[in-house]
Amino acid sequence: MQAGRIQKRDGVGARSILSASILTKTSGFIAEAGFTHSLTPARNCTFGCTYCYVPTLRIYAGLKPEDWRRWGQFTTFKTNAPELLRRDLRAAQSIYCSPLVDPYQPAEAEVQMMPRILDALIASPPRVFVVQTRGPLVLRDLGRLLELSGRTKVRVGVSITTNREAVRRLYEPLCASTVERLGAIRTLREAGIETYATLAPLLPCDPEALARAAIEASGRNLIGDPLHVRAVKPHGATTRAEAWRVSDVNGFEAWLDADFQAGIVERIERAASEMGKTFLTGPRGFARLAE
Repeated sequence: MQAGRIQKRDGVGARSILSASILTKTSGFIAEAGFTHSLTPARNCTFGCTYCYVPTLRIYAGLKPEDWRRWGQFTTFKTNAPELLRRDLRAAQSIYCSPLVDPYQPAEAEVQMMPRILDALIASPPRVFVVQTRGPLVLRDLGRLLELSGRTKVRVGVSITTNREAVRRLYEPLCASTVERLGAIRTLREAGIETYATLAPLLPCDPEALARAAIEASGRNLIGDPLHVRAVKPHGATTRAEAWRVSDVNGFEAWLDADFQAGIVERIERAASEMGKTFLTGPRGFARLAE
């Protein structure tokens, strides 16, 4: 089977492929944060969030036309990822999983790629391994994460985008509720995993209440980012059109205005400061995960 050819369908919304590589040397945002490599276990993501920037990158994110045209409708897992990891892992690497798909997207429940990936990491641990997800399914692999954390630095970031459930359903209807995600943060924290609430992207919310809930769950400083807009990010990834439509229809246009976003960030910074914590955005914030 040639690398890159679809091998079979694995079930609901999932396909599989043999890949030529699994670790990618970082550039841009993730490199600025201090990561040497990214690990993306699949192509396309069955969360299909309206705001996801990945399909706007198209071929520059390693996507095929069917991926960006049918974003969220299926995903293609790299079935030989664990074998590739065993070949390519090095002790000095700091790895971010994943900038292009959620490693605990819905299809992962059936395919179970991440347990195999974690086993490869346990066998040959890098300097730092970070999982970024909005899926409470990460708790399924708590035992493996704990085993890996005994061998290297392991951090989990859980995306908390809003404290308003009606807003969450508008922008990311296939994702778990905020209550479930905060519960996952507490469980990971109580188990001893270094866990961060990442307020990214910032959707319409009560900024102070969101900050308080995130800090109470994680006990840590906050990381985050507003929705990407061209006014402050002239090149590269940006918020896709579906989120602009949702915002326009529901009167949330201001949340895509750079000045308004800056005001929201300041409010979260003040709320965090009142609890003895800080809130950093962009690469400076995500650098906390790479340390």
